[in-house]
Order: sequence, then structure tokens, then C-alpha cells
Amino acid sequence: MMLRKSLVVAGLLALPAVAMAQPVSGPYVSLGAGYDYPAQQTINSLSGPGGSVPVSGANIHSNSGGFTIPAAVGYGFGNGLRVEIEGMYLNVNQDVRAAGITGSGTNNSYGAFVNVYYDFDIGVPWMFPYIGAGAGYDWTTLNGFSGSIGGTPYSLSNKTQGSGAAQGIVGVSFPISAVPGLSATAEFRYLANFSSESFDVAGAPGGRMNIQHMANYQGLLGLRYAFNVAPPPPPPAPAPAPVAAPAPAPARTYLVFFDWDKADLTDRAKQIIAEAAQNSTHVQLTRIEVNGYTDTSGSPAYNQKLSVQRAQNVAAELVRDGVPQNEIVAQGFGDTHLLVPTGAGVREPQNRRVEIILK
Repeated sequence: MMLRKSLVVAGLLALPAVAMAQPVSGPYVSLGAGYDYPAQQTINSLSGPGGSVPVSGANIHSNSGGFTIPAAVGYGFGNGLRVEIEGMYLNVNQDVRAAGITGSGTNNSYGAFVNVYYDFDIGVPWMFPYIGAGAGYDWTTLNGFSGSIGGTPYSLSNKTQGSGAAQGIVGVSFPISAVPGLSATAEFRYLANFSSESFDVAGAPGGRMNIQHMANYQGLLGLRYAFNVAPPPPPPAPAPAPVAAPAPAPARTYLVFFDWDKADLTDRAKQIIAEAAQNSTHVQLTRIEVNGYTDTSGSPAYNQKLSVQRAQNVAAELVRDGVPQNEIVAQGFGDTHLLVPTGAGVREPQNRRVEIILK
């Protein structure tokens, strides 16, 4: 009995041993079927029509084993832990082996259990091992069990006996990718009753057969379906064909700068004017404004004259670069509309300029 309790405790303590787990989340159902082989069971007392019979070494065996069918509904918490309520049925043929005692019949058992599982993620997407433990109650009926005691025939009544029971479970699940949420399972279980069970000997008032160490080894195959498993995402759409970025629109304003008190064009100024002339053929325009300016270092009258001269020099260069004269409007604004605000008499290079504006 202590061994059986230790089995349950060890299984429960082992559940959190690994941090990573299969994320079974939400409700699920499971159904299994498989082979059941009962462990050797001991007859610890026997009485019948001929009186009490020594039972030292009397055991119940199974020559061929039988089958078992468990079904369960459960809930996964998304962190590897699962809890379920399970119903179980098993059927196995058994016989008595002891000096002076014979007997054979069918063991039918029905069980109800609460099971706790832990699913492990071992980094293999098609396989998830798990362990579990359960506790509940098991009802046993020995159907058609008959034989002889000391040469006197006997039979056991079909009375059902019950006992608390526990089971330890190890298994592995295999997700079926074609059906999201569906997994095939394979398990090994050890099921053991906590206490002995006593059956009436038919036709013998007070006759009893007491059986202890009722336990079973089980190998199972099954299916489990989790309801909250989302289907896999669709494959990503093919990347769109690269589209060539449109060429940047030509600038519509160009700045030409001058040395202090000068109106002649530098080499850099001529490059800027040529660029403006070329881009004027790529944009729709009605006119080209050429506006001249000065800094505040001269008198207003002198600055006005210098700004006009600068604008005219730029306009002439535009014509040399192929811009029709009738598209150009050149004018000077002296030391007004400063690009960099300054006081009077300040030599500011950025204010000594001509603005070419494509309109």
C-alpha cells in the first residue's frame, strides 16, 4: 500500500521538473484502447462449502491478459499542465493457481479517476512526451468465476466490490498536422488498488474469497483532441516584384552666390545655372524668375543696382545654356528679403545671391 501511495506522490512531484512544455490550452477530450495484463494477485483467505482452506501461495493469474478502454475530458493550462476526469473499463480472463484450489472467470473493472499530466517540449515539433498520475475509485466484478475447493465445487457471486485506486502514466503524443488540435498518443500505465476486495462464495453461507494486490499493467494507443488549437497560418504571400523608384523631381529653386561687391559668375555659379537650365526642360513652367539680392554692407541705392546686375548676369548665362529669353524675368531687390537676417552694414555671404525659380 505504501508503494502505491509513493507512486502517486512521485508522479505529482515530477510534474514541474522541466520548464518548457507543450502549450495545450483549453478543453480537450481523449479516447484510448489497449492491452491489459493483471499483476499476480494474492488470495489471502478462502472459505467455502468444505470449510476454510489453507491459501498459502494461492494466486490469481492471467494466461492471455485482456483489454482496457479509457476516455477522458480535460483542460490544459497552456504551461504544460493538464487536468482531466477519466472513466476506464477493463476486461481480462483470470484463473486460480494453488494446491487444492482451482478456478477461472472474467474480471470486469470500472474506474473513475482524476489525472494530472505534464507535457514536455523537447524541441521536436512532432513528438511531445508526458507523464501523469491519477487517483480515484475502481469497481471489480468477477463474472462466471467458478472452480473447486478441496474437490468441492464452488462459484463466486457476481457481486461488485470497490477500492480506492491510483495510477502512474508515461506517454508520448504525436500531433497530426492535417487536423489542428488532434494528436495520436501512446501510453504505459500501472494501475493499483489500495485495499483488498472480498467476494461471496455462492451456495456457502459465509463463504468468502479475499483478494489483495489487485494491480494491472496497461499499454494503450489513443487520440486526443484539443479544441483551442488554431490552424497554422497560411504561407506568406510572395514578395511583390520590386518597383523602380521614380526619379526625383527636378528642383524648382536654385541659389547662386556671389563674392562681396561682385556680380561676375564663379565656376560653381555657372554649374548651378546650367543645372537649372537643363531641369527647366523637364518640368512644366510658364516662366523663370531670376531675382537678385545683396547683403546690407552698401547703401540701398548701390545695393539695388548691384542686385539687378547680378540678376542680369544669371539671366544671360541661362540664355547661353539654351533657355529662351522670353521665358526669363530678371529683377533686383537690393538688400531686402534677406536669407539671413542681419543689421545694416553686415557682409553676409548667403544674402549675396540670385534665386532662380522655375514657375
